[in-house]
Amino acid sequence: MKTIPAGKFKAHCLAILDEVAEKRERITVSKHGKPVAQVIPCSDSKAECANPLKQSVVFEKDIVSPVDADWDADR
Repeated sequence: MKTIPAGKFKAHCLAILDEVAEKRERITVSKHGKPVAQVIPCSDSKAECANPLKQSVVFEKDIVSPVDADWDADR
């Protein structure tokens, strides 16, 4: 995995993005020698890149109405 300083990333951002897409390798961006971000290639599926959180949320039924349960605090 390649690491580059943030200043170089800022100056050559578009070329670095092209390199990541072409070589399919991660690049770590660092500030003052500490990693702060990673640039990773998208998967081959455009739909997955466009919506990476799709189907990752679980919807529960009614979470607002009271439940019929005995609580220790009620005793």
